[in-house]
Amino acid sequence: MLDVEMLELFTRELTLCAVKPGETVVVLTAEDEWKDHAQAFMAAAEALGASTFNLNVRRGQRNAVGVQGRHPLVGNALAMQTLKSASMVIDMVGLLFSREQAEIQAAGVRILRVMEPFHVLKQMFPTEDLARRVEHAKGLLEKATRMRITSDAGTDVTYHLGQYPVISEYGYTHESGRWDHFPSGFAFTQGNDGAVDGRVVLQPGDILCAFKQYVQSPVTLEIRQGMVVDIQGDGMDAQLIKSYIDSFHDSRAYAVSHIGWGLNEKARWYQFSVTRQLPLEHVMNALSFYGNVLFSLGPNLELGGTNDTACHLDLPLRRCSLWLDDVQILSEGDVIHPAMRVDSGGA
Repeated sequence: MLDVEMLELFTRELTLCAVKPGETVVVLTAEDEWKDHAQAFMAAAEALGASTFNLNVRRGQRNAVGVQGRHPLVGNALAMQTLKSASMVIDMVGLLFSREQAEIQAAGVRILRVMEPFHVLKQMFPTEDLARRVEHAKGLLEKATRMRITSDAGTDVTYHLGQYPVISEYGYTHESGRWDHFPSGFAFTQGNDGAVDGRVVLQPGDILCAFKQYVQSPVTLEIRQGMVVDIQGDGMDAQLIKSYIDSFHDSRAYAVSHIGWGLNEKARWYQFSVTRQLPLEHVMNALSFYGNVLFSLGPNLELGGTNDTACHLDLPLRRCSLWLDDVQILSEGDVIHPAMRVDSGGA
């Protein structure tokens, strides 16, 4: 039986995605994961006049959840042919940071990534105003040549920009070949190869997304020519980060990856503290909360780069100030640029 509230919400989501009669929507799942979501998405697609079906694959031992860019479509030519023939794919497997996702998008298929439980999808449901603000951020990033980020904790890092494209995520996709994540709310790019230098200081309350926990003690990351060259800290957090990265036995895991800022006023910085009994919760609250700086390490295939390391660390930072060239966007974690500001927002 379908949950009526879920069906209504997913119908609204697919309406934002411009699903219409004559289109084919493929819901991609693995094994017995997200059964209720899959059924509700197919019912919503049918309600909008589209054809739909569920493509279900087996993960296998090498395709565990949480390992970036590794998934069951690798080497599966028939599944890839099917997905590239669709109008839209709802991805509940996790194709991000993979060559297969890029190939599907290049075929003109729009992709919607969904990996959060229903209460998060409902809480962070996208709006056209969020899309407007995120697209404005994208436009500013596309024109910028330099980004500087500072904080009272000691962060002072500069990114030279222009080599890589800018990606916007606001929770729905309605354009050919476009990927988005439901829910979300940020824009991001990457610094030019070898052109990120400075220091990032993680402070208590910043987030270690790989572990779904908050930083407890300061950690200093020294960055030279786009690589983290030193990690220092007296507490366990520095050891945890370094041990995790080293466990992949891949020096590219120390590469600075995407950078951007959060604009979703519905996202909650404190979410991990109030949902400890909900293991299905992922990280979109952490990545999207209003005014965060989304600093990351690891792969950059999503932006057209060549680093396909399986180690990915998203480290959302609070209370930072951010400039694009001479235009200030954030001031100590508050969005001050008028075109992106939500007066009632904040976290």
